[in-house]
Amino acid sequence: MDRVQAQSRIELLSKQLNEHNYRYYVLDNPAISDYEFDQLLKELESLEKQFPDLASEDSPTRRVGGQITKKFNTVRHKYPMLSLGNTYSKEELQDFDSRIRKSINQDFDYVCELKFDGIAIGLTYRNGRLVQAVTRGDGVQGDEVTGNAKTIRSIPLRIYADDLPEEFEIRAEIIMPHKSFIRLNEEKQENNEPLFANPRNAASGSLKLQDSSLVAKRNLDCYVYGIMGDNLPFQSHFENLEKAKSWGFKVADLTRKCSDIDDVMKFIEKVEKQRSSLPYDIDGIVVKVNEYRQQEQLGFTSKFPRWAISYKYKAEQGVTRLLDVAYQVGRTGAVTPVAILEPVLVAGTTVKRASLYNADKMDELDLHFNDTVHVEKGGEIIPKIVEVNTGLRQRDSKKITFATHCPECNTLLVRNEGEAIQYCPNSESCPPQIQGKIEHFISRRAMNIEGLGEGRIEVLIQNDLIKNMADLYDLKYDQLLGLEKVITDEITGKQKKISFREKTVNNILNAINSSRNVPFERVLYALGIRYLGETGAKKLARHFGSIDKISNSTFEELMAVPEIGERIAGSIMDYFKDEQNNKIVNRLIETGLIFKTETVSTEEPGNQPLEGKSFVVSGVFDGYSRNQIKELIEQKGGKNISSLSSKTDFLLAGDKMGPEKKKKAEELNIPIITEEDFNKMIE
Repeated sequence: MDRVQAQSRIELLSKQLNEHNYRYYVLDNPAISDYEFDQLLKELESLEKQFPDLASEDSPTRRVGGQITKKFNTVRHKYPMLSLGNTYSKEELQDFDSRIRKSINQDFDYVCELKFDGIAIGLTYRNGRLVQAVTRGDGVQGDEVTGNAKTIRSIPLRIYADDLPEEFEIRAEIIMPHKSFIRLNEEKQENNEPLFANPRNAASGSLKLQDSSLVAKRNLDCYVYGIMGDNLPFQSHFENLEKAKSWGFKVADLTRKCSDIDDVMKFIEKVEKQRSSLPYDIDGIVVKVNEYRQQEQLGFTSKFPRWAISYKYKAEQGVTRLLDVAYQVGRTGAVTPVAILEPVLVAGTTVKRASLYNADKMDELDLHFNDTVHVEKGGEIIPKIVEVNTGLRQRDSKKITFATHCPECNTLLVRNEGEAIQYCPNSESCPPQIQGKIEHFISRRAMNIEGLGEGRIEVLIQNDLIKNMADLYDLKYDQLLGLEKVITDEITGKQKKISFREKTVNNILNAINSSRNVPFERVLYALGIRYLGETGAKKLARHFGSIDKISNSTFEELMAVPEIGERIAGSIMDYFKDEQNNKIVNRLIETGLIFKTETVSTEEPGNQPLEGKSFVVSGVFDGYSRNQIKELIEQKGGKNISSLSSKTDFLLAGDKMGPEKKKKAEELNIPIITEEDFNKMIE
């Protein structure tokens, strides 16, 4: 395929992928399968690698992320992002309506929108392209998170429409849907990391991650609630929202234009009934005057617009009795207390258990058996005890103290200095720790051994077929065929039968065999070393190159690796001091797993000529592919960024670099260097 054909094909693929992305993430009406979508995306990625200068900033391949941002630039909002006045009472809504009627003395409409519990953001488009994404911040200025925003699939990177203003700003809310939140917290619990309290915190934390590829995995969503700019299609809010929807933006279906305050009240009541069944969090309804001319007439107070108000729903709570406290043991031995409650209906679901987090939280609540407690769903998801009614406490009620011994193996618990979590140190024979480690080992982001989920690991342990992760590679067909067990969900009480039939057994053994091809960085992560996540494992694998070098490294050598701090370095040292861990690693090596990598950073800590320097790479180079030159920058201590800013140190320019980049670099006084200049720098 020549260059002209490639350009035509890239443009067609980009348009098709953007359309399918819109149908899937905005309309919820996909036209092709996930497999077909992935094949189109792979073809586009291949063409962009072959012709890198044809890859645009708004290519669908940008959705997967990869940009690393150490510090987010502060950007002043062109239009201030104002707060809204809040009310919890319908009487105050009536007062709000009366004030407006006195002020403008003419007919008007209201627009009612969902008040999403997320993170406000401003998205700037020029000539149909997304050029900037800025968080609300203090309302006057916020953080630029453009690279991260591009990974959110309901945010259009490019808009194809005939009636677009040359420049406009979309005001929207970044949220984390319930499904994404639950999955994220399950992963964090599996990795023994602190859980997010609610989807809003999770969305906020995700949007400010330094690695945009991690943001892409968080499955954030974006709902539009306004448009700012000159020459907008309409002079009214609701009609412009409808226009934004036609351009490909996601606008909540539960958005209404109301003729008077009575209609507003009816809408608020309607949404409140549906609130518990929505797939995302809302905490109220925003009410706005529709016409811009009337908004300008009403004006602002020192803090809020006079033409808008937020009606907030009260958090739903349930009152019940605390029956007991149970303890769950994770794969790292962390012991988490869980309140056992008399069943109570909260926000549309029956709650029987609530997280108590740790011993400090239990002491803070001063829990006693049979206490009357107020239960609330944190972020409408995780049940938690928010209050204890001590006035109803029985006189002879006994205080609940944190367990001193492991509830599974009766080992004395330990608590590390400076940590809130207590641990069971019996990592070799505590049943839930063994099960948790193996489940982590087979998980999708580690060894990805499919077919062993849904309780099957528990069945293998109970049948004495596996005691650790290395035992998986000794499993035989005859051992597995015919195994079965009925398990009961401890919360719902529902029973499920797990069976090892012929097809299942073959799939499991094939998946175990295929896992021998998993790259070293994922094998290292799969070992389940405490505190070592995916990013840290990748850094270690690329820095040292083999498990032998990691296991024999000193504390100082580990600390020299980027993103490996004292806690992780100490944990790695402790892991390889354990004789049992070393035996398991040696057995895994013997089974043929990959414990070394080709991409080793050969630079010594003191030989980093590009240390602290940031580069934007653009164009085509004689001696390197674009990926090779980016890897070399990182090996020599520098960092790659995707867009120019005042913080950029150099623009590395190859042939066929776009004129806009050159122009912007000159405006920002960023040095433009050639491939020859770069070679001199690293020499």
